[in-house]
Amino acid sequence: MYNKVILLGRITQDLELKTTPSGASVLSFSIAVDRRYQAKGEERKSDFFNCVAWRNEAEFISRYWSKGRPILVEGELQNRSYVDKNGVTKYVTEVIVDRATFTGDSRQNNGGYQQNTGYPEPPVAAQHPAAAANSAPTAQNGSYTAQDFVETTTTDDDYPF
Repeated sequence: MYNKVILLGRITQDLELKTTPSGASVLSFSIAVDRRYQAKGEERKSDFFNCVAWRNEAEFISRYWSKGRPILVEGELQNRSYVDKNGVTKYVTEVIVDRATFTGDSRQNNGGYQQNTGYPEPPVAAQHPAAAANSAPTAQNGSYTAQDFVETTTTDDDYPF
């Protein structure tokens, strides 16, 4: 079985990091994701997804994101139910966030996002711990030179298939 979801959207509310009685950090939030298509003459529609992050990931998101900021989340869908204060059973589907990723420099116009949003950029050291270990070098000013690339030659023997 496989349960994986990847969503790119904007955070819809102010974030509030909470702590469980056992001391685990938890962050519940929702993101708005624009639909790919819109009918002619209609306003673009969005879908809203509830997300929950735990422990280090919750602390990471609450530190570097805020309402309106774009975020890419990876995780799995989970269904749960609870009984509300009126005794009615409610069913909820949530994204349990395994990883959150920055979607680009807000100082540049990435995919139609506003330039100069007023949000501070996270420091370079704030890169997600898992991404830091596997990240490729990036250009400082958004442009690359020939020295940034290594020429490789491959033969059919190099491929694993």
